[in-house]
Amino acid sequence: MTTPRVVLASASPARYGTLRRAGIVPEVEVSGIDEDSIRAPSVQELASALARAKAEAVAARRLSSHAGSGGDDEVVIGCDSLLELDGLALGKPRDAADAVRRWRLMRGRSGVLHTGHHVIRLPGGASRTATASTTVYFADLDNAEIDAYVATGEPLQVAGAFTIDGLGGPYVTRIEGDPHNVVGISLPLLRLLLADLGVSWASLRQ
Repeated sequence: MTTPRVVLASASPARYGTLRRAGIVPEVEVSGIDEDSIRAPSVQELASALARAKAEAVAARRLSSHAGSGGDDEVVIGCDSLLELDGLALGKPRDAADAVRRWRLMRGRSGVLHTGHHVIRLPGGASRTATASTTVYFADLDNAEIDAYVATGEPLQVAGAFTIDGLGGPYVTRIEGDPHNVVGISLPLLRLLLADLGVSWASLRQ
């Protein structure tokens, strides 16, 4: 198996940090897609569609930049996370008021965090896509705790308005599924997708 360059089509520091801690140091290239223009019949399918759009946009740019040279051996990884609550797709909150409203709906309940993954092997363009889903149980916070958490600014930066690896950790009582997925990228799922494209996880580890 060859060792391609890894390109992460995401600006998420959490995804980048998760990969680095697992021994993979990716190059980061943000897709710049219009996420609001993408539609899908379910939250899970929307997460997958967004991941695919991100990866395809970055892959197209990289192929264009290497036009005529045959292209480099690369894998482009696109991911997108959405929290499903009451059948609704919750990405990043629009503002602090939206984050407070969401937490008042989430507290004492559970939601499902879906992360779509789309991996493209360049220069050939072979690809694989899959979505990992993890059930997240939230603590029953009072209004003052919600206001204090939102005031930190962290909920405004992340899908679902919470983290388990940051300031939001005390407010998640338990999860069912892959914990990496809640951070934004499922390492076990990614390993399988890469292997299906002929890329060994161990070969990428630095």
